[in-house]
Amino acid sequence: MRISDFDYELPEELIAQYPAERRDESRMLMLDRSREEVREARFANFPRYLHEGDIVVVNDTKVIPARLLGKKETGAEVEVFLIRSLGEGRWRALCRPSRKLSTGDKVLIGEVGHVLTIGEEVGGGEWTVSMPEGIPEHGFIEKFGHIPLPPYIKRGDEELDRDRYQTVYARVEGSVAAPTAGLHFTDEILEGLRRKGITVMPVTLHVGPGTFRPLENDVVEENVLSAEHVTVRKDYLEEIMSARRSGRKVIAVGTTVTRALEAAVSGALDDDGTVVSEGVEYLTGWTRLFIYPGFEFKVVSSLLTNMHLPRSSLLVLVAAFAGRERTLSAYRWAVERRFRFYSYGDVMFIR
Repeated sequence: MRISDFDYELPEELIAQYPAERRDESRMLMLDRSREEVREARFANFPRYLHEGDIVVVNDTKVIPARLLGKKETGAEVEVFLIRSLGEGRWRALCRPSRKLSTGDKVLIGEVGHVLTIGEEVGGGEWTVSMPEGIPEHGFIEKFGHIPLPPYIKRGDEELDRDRYQTVYARVEGSVAAPTAGLHFTDEILEGLRRKGITVMPVTLHVGPGTFRPLENDVVEENVLSAEHVTVRKDYLEEIMSARRSGRKVIAVGTTVTRALEAAVSGALDDDGTVVSEGVEYLTGWTRLFIYPGFEFKVVSSLLTNMHLPRSSLLVLVAAFAGRERTLSAYRWAVERRFRFYSYGDVMFIR
């Protein structure tokens, strides 16, 4: 397959620059695979399309304010985009402009000039960096970090993004991009699901910056994704698989949940192991699982997902689940009806 097979035309004005006034007032494109049917609904009515005994799986990762803006001692501006903690005050980060940085450079953050030190270059514009001494790491990032909005949102981050570029159930810090399908949920929607006898279960996949990167190789199958860390409760996974065997639906809220679940059951976790916390066993590891057409889904039976960039790994995953032609046809339908696209846009429910 060629990446050009996963392209579509999108008018720039349909790229959502701000979230809807209310999370649950988004429009929802309903794609029914069995009936070859596409129609519009409101996300506020999402619970009515599910049944007692179904399981809705969400990603409870929490976005950190990963963008740090500072200056070198020369006055040159530097952006440090934190990717993941390496422990003991060290992080892996995308640093720009990378070509003008050297090991040992000092980046001054904030009016006081807290010193962040550039370490070794690890390739692809990424460096190790050391956090300032004498200030708690978490407090430093919270105070001086900016919400890492996607590059297609053509504005700086604002105070509202601290709330709205985060799911209401975000719990485990570690992502540099939001699992955007979950942005539509409210506490009321979650309670409505539970009242109907639908179980809501969390998994954790920390979303990395690779989610914004285009696929580089024109041959789809030859692309390799960046590794992302997954944590899944073993008892939850067992209950999910039991539901599938009994014919109940497992609804993945987003491509991140889909990758986490499918990786967990297919052995696609590197450095995998078991962690016990407060008497609960968790399966953990790193995954590079790339889902493209031909993939056999073992867990997910329905998918709730935002609408994604052309030629992206996320769109390819959706096409693997719903079919390429069916997906692109639904996207064209959404464009004609002026749906809002990408992170702060509307949502698609594939049954």
